Amino acid sequence: MKIIVTSVFVQDQDKALEFYTKMLGFVKKHDVPSGEYRWITLVSPDSQDGTELLLEPNEHPAAKEYQKKLFADGIPVTMFGVADVREEYQRLTERGVEFTMKPTEMGDITIAVFDDTCGNLIQIIEQK
Repeated sequence: MKIIVTSVFVQDQDKALEFYTKMLGFVKKHDVPSGEYRWITLVSPDSQDGTELLLEPNEHPAAKEYQKKLFADGIPVTMFGVADVREEYQRLTERGVEFTMKPTEMGDITIAVFDDTCGNLIQIIEQK
C-alpha cells in the first residue's frame, strides 16, 4: 500500500492552482470537471509519477471550520520536503510568498512556514 493522493482544502481552486504552480513550482497533472468543481492534482516536477496533491474545494462547512481553526492556531496543514530550507525561503520570499515562520533549526531538521494565500499554512522541511 502507498499514498497516491493527498489533499489540501482551498478557498478558490483557480487561485490555488496559480499559486502552487507559478509560485511553488509544482506541475499540474490532472484538471478535469468534477460536478460543480474540478479534480485538480499537482505533482513535484522531479517526481511526476509520485504522490499527487489534490486542490480540494473547502465548500463543506466542516472543511471551512477545520481550515479556519488550523490557520488561526498557526498549524500547517501539510509539509513539503526541500533540499535547503534557507535557499527555498529566499527563493519564495523573492516571489512574494509570506512566511509566518522563518527558517528555524530543530535538532536534525530545519523548518519554515508560509501562507499559501488559499487559507492554509504550509511547512517546508529540510532533513539532515
